Amino acid sequence: MIRTTLLAATALAVPFAAFAQDDEETFGGAKGADLSIEAMEPESGDITIGRAGEYPADIARYLLASGAGAANLSPDGKTIAFAWDVTGESELWVMPATGGQPKQVTFKTGVFAPIWTPDGSSLFYSADKDGNEQPGYFALSADGMSETEVLPARRGDFRIFGDFASDGSFIYASTARGAGVFDIYRGTLDGESELIVQSELGLAARSISPDGKYALVTETVGEDADNLYLLDLATKEMTTISKPPVEDRASHTLGGFEWWPNSDGFYFSTNVGREYGGLAYYEIASGTFETVFEPDADVENLELCGPGPGGSYIFWTQNRDGFDSLGGWHTVEKRPIAMPDLPEGKYQLDCEGDGDLMIRVDGWQTPGEIWMTDPINGTAEKVFSANLAGLDPERLVRPQVVRYPARDGVELQGLLYLPEGAGTGENAPPVIFDVHGGPSAQSAATFEPVAQYHVARGVAVFQPNVRGSTGLGRSYATLDDREKRLDSVRDLVDLKNALAADGLIDGDRAAVLGGSYGGYAVNAVLAEYPGEFAAGVSLFGVADWVTALEIASPSLKASDRIEYGDIEEDEWREFYQVNSPIRKADQITVPVLYSHGVMDPRIDIYETEVMVKTLRANGVEAPFIRIPDEGHGWRKLSNQLFYYRKQAEFIEEQLGLIESD
Repeated sequence: MIRTTLLAATALAVPFAAFAQDDEETFGGAKGADLSIEAMEPESGDITIGRAGEYPADIARYLLASGAGAANLSPDGKTIAFAWDVTGESELWVMPATGGQPKQVTFKTGVFAPIWTPDGSSLFYSADKDGNEQPGYFALSADGMSETEVLPARRGDFRIFGDFASDGSFIYASTARGAGVFDIYRGTLDGESELIVQSELGLAARSISPDGKYALVTETVGEDADNLYLLDLATKEMTTISKPPVEDRASHTLGGFEWWPNSDGFYFSTNVGREYGGLAYYEIASGTFETVFEPDADVENLELCGPGPGGSYIFWTQNRDGFDSLGGWHTVEKRPIAMPDLPEGKYQLDCEGDGDLMIRVDGWQTPGEIWMTDPINGTAEKVFSANLAGLDPERLVRPQVVRYPARDGVELQGLLYLPEGAGTGENAPPVIFDVHGGPSAQSAATFEPVAQYHVARGVAVFQPNVRGSTGLGRSYATLDDREKRLDSVRDLVDLKNALAADGLIDGDRAAVLGGSYGGYAVNAVLAEYPGEFAAGVSLFGVADWVTALEIASPSLKASDRIEYGDIEEDEWREFYQVNSPIRKADQITVPVLYSHGVMDPRIDIYETEVMVKTLRANGVEAPFIRIPDEGHGWRKLSNQLFYYRKQAEFIEEQLGLIESD
């Protein structure tokens, strides 16, 4: 992947209030960017990326490293479709499952996930406008020669695809009714669509039984849990499979759903009644489910396949501290299946036909490679290799898992990237705290180009999994709910001080960085604990929970009431009027780099703009990067190359590694 022209920065100063979106577009409630605020925006220009073999390498090389994104096998197991951003935007590619030259089949779409139609003749995908999350649905012939628009994009219509039935119809969730909630629809490849279940808040269609009689539907309960229902597609009646009390909420979607071929039941992963997601089986006739395998780590990525009418093998992954391991079970012979050793990281599985298992690896040494394996015969072959853009994989740093107790005794966890030969004590390196979003997410051992760049330049990077993170047990994920929100912010301070006390980092030279909810965490920790961090970087983060929760997109509102409380209730409105970063912004005294996409439908750009204006009015340095053609995150390579270079320069200046201009 080679790029010679990129985006460079220019400062925009507009003397009057202008807005970057039309009056009808809301994107979660706002009217667009306030162009009167001085900001840097991308514009075309040349860059250099340095020479291969030069170290420390230019940040562009880390960003240019690319590999396979989401991948799926065709129903006959002969072709792999996958997403790949080698062109600068994510597009769909196809290649033989035995290996060979990949072929690009979409162009200028920004699509991230290919889905095969049941007969394998076409690829189904969704594509939105610059990250506004209001997609259209399209079908593309497998050879890329014929394409049709199945369901056009509509303003305000957020959609979540579910599954195909064997007849080619499909189920999906949509806000098309205009009530701001997700209902369940059934569509066809001919463009027809029918509302089949009306929701009060947030439903999602998940899977259709092989005989086409049933669909599995979930209802969001916070960010880390859901209720599970069985929908009769003929009568449109829903039966509750599992609906734990809200105070004991649980997830049923940790590993997807794998139906028994005769539609008698299905496998899934759930943490109902336990800390970690275990393999369970639900029987339609009896209306009950039983635990098949109860592990000490979440079971994810379920796949059922193999010869015979019932399938012979079930495969899965287990997530331990952000590193996946592979598991397999022979359903006929009732014995474990020995699994291949693959590069470390996070895995995505797909299995079709007689049992050949595709595994996509996203790991700390690879941005995405694809393996075809035959676990029964003990073979594994890499059929797609990632391109590291001239970087030496042996120079990439493996993250260390660390644990420390918080001041209230809760055990905290995170991944620590230390520079090669890093000193300790007085010689310990400066550090960047990189806080994940969510909050129900997890920092894992995936390819982290920006982290690896900083580590190569002598800066440690720590990715904390503070309370509220997933992957560390069901109880842990609930420890930041509602009035406990600031406990997770305090965890950042406790972790920094613990790492410094162990001599692993220089606690006086620490910057904190995060995007989305992580951007909120940056705002909050700088306001709540002034003096703990030397600088901050907040990407599209929340400043005022009152406004953020009021205008949240449907994708977020369905979970917000459990996670944050109902902002329509006086109790929570009063709580967030006090406990929002903007209310304590006068306590932020260190420089903060802010950034936001104009098209963001999840967190309105106003949340960043108000922080920028407030800090500047207080005499605090607050540079602002505004990206017109992005939403909630940077999808386009050109914008990534522009933004992350600016971010790296800011961090290194604030930590004293380079002189400011």
